[in-house]
Amino acid sequence: MSCCPGTGRPSRPFAQRQHDGNRHPCHHVAKMLGEDQDLLEAIVYNDDNMTYGNIVSVYTGTDEPITALTDDGICEIKDMLAGARRSTKDWHDFLRDFVADPDVIARVKDQPLR
Repeated sequence: MSCCPGTGRPSRPFAQRQHDGNRHPCHHVAKMLGEDQDLLEAIVYNDDNMTYGNIVSVYTGTDEPITALTDDGICEIKDMLAGARRSTKDWHDFLRDFVADPDVIARVKDQPLR
């Protein structure tokens, strides 16, 4: 069951989503979900992989912004990963399609399906 109604689509109107103050850095989301941080960063690296507005750049005063997910983005990535882990074939196909780094693929490829 999806934690976000209509996965892949905003669960709230866009105007409301613009003012949602919850932003979660990828390293925090990885810990929350028990996922590999590099895996999450590889998925969100291409913002076409997720619904517009679910991936944001947060400027913290350093030269480089950090990538963060909204609450809806966390739901979307949870659903995305759950769908990919339905079978070993689906998981390997997902990694091939979404992760370019062979070291990350090697590290997470043989993790047990959830």
